[in-house]
Amino acid sequence: MLENTIFLTVRQRSRSYDSDEQERGACEWCEYALIITLATVLLIGVSGLTIFWTFFYREGYGWADDIPEKQFNLHPTLMVAGFVTFSGFSVLLYRICRCFRRIYVKLLHAIFHALAFPCIVIGFLAVLDFHNKKGINNFYSLHSWIGLVAMGLFGIQYAVGFFSFLLLLICNKGTANFRASLVPIHAAFGILTFVLGVCACLTGLTEKALFTLGAERYSGLPDEGVILNAIGVTIVAIVAVVMYIVSRNKFKTEPRNMRASVDLSETYASMSTEGIVINAIGMSVVAVAIVVLYTVRGTGGYRLRKVAQNPS
Repeated sequence: MLENTIFLTVRQRSRSYDSDEQERGACEWCEYALIITLATVLLIGVSGLTIFWTFFYREGYGWADDIPEKQFNLHPTLMVAGFVTFSGFSVLLYRICRCFRRIYVKLLHAIFHALAFPCIVIGFLAVLDFHNKKGINNFYSLHSWIGLVAMGLFGIQYAVGFFSFLLLLICNKGTANFRASLVPIHAAFGILTFVLGVCACLTGLTEKALFTLGAERYSGLPDEGVILNAIGVTIVAIVAVVMYIVSRNKFKTEPRNMRASVDLSETYASMSTEGIVINAIGMSVVAVAIVVLYTVRGTGGYRLRKVAQNPS
């Protein structure tokens, strides 16, 4: 009798989900497909446009060579990639991957953040090293202040998210309430970090245009100025699209996929083969981050100690 009741309840829930799917009209699915496609094109396009600007107008990239400006060029490109492209995708994953199991979405979310992390770190070290070589003061502008706050929040968000929503799944039942209470806080600060990163990119583009082109030439709107403005407008469009997608409750992950993740979490807690693979992916992400930091340090990125010893 009890088994029949449970079976009927499951069937009723399944029918309710099917009816929800049927209620979604063609216009709603078209809106979903259009807005997700637009967001994807903008997120990839802004990094492509930044790379084009760097090669076409700024002579490409370099590190510790005879042209320090080439090293500086890594800063805008990597910061746009880290704070806008990869962070934007990580924010949208819970709207894009609606049919995926929630644990897989979490893994993709962590991977995109892991891709953003070395971009932000190397981009920061590139401009810091460039300023030290040129004798330019650091951390004096509004752009640098916003960037520091954004980087700090990004690091905290990544550490808290990785620990709370991946590692604590090992003790799923004991940490369920804690993780559930942390979700809205993590989401809110994630949006805040994304917006601050965008603000840092926009103020940085303005600084670059004024310092490189000069106010008089920039006011004449040369070709390079048009490209820089186009990058800025694209970033603003990305913010508008991302905020629209996030604010639409209809784009959220489906409840049945959220419930399926609970079952998967219990399987994960028993250290199944799939759980071992998930742990291996997480450890690989950490290893990549360590290797990147070690490599950057070996190429002369960390000059802070030398600067402290020789202030002149």
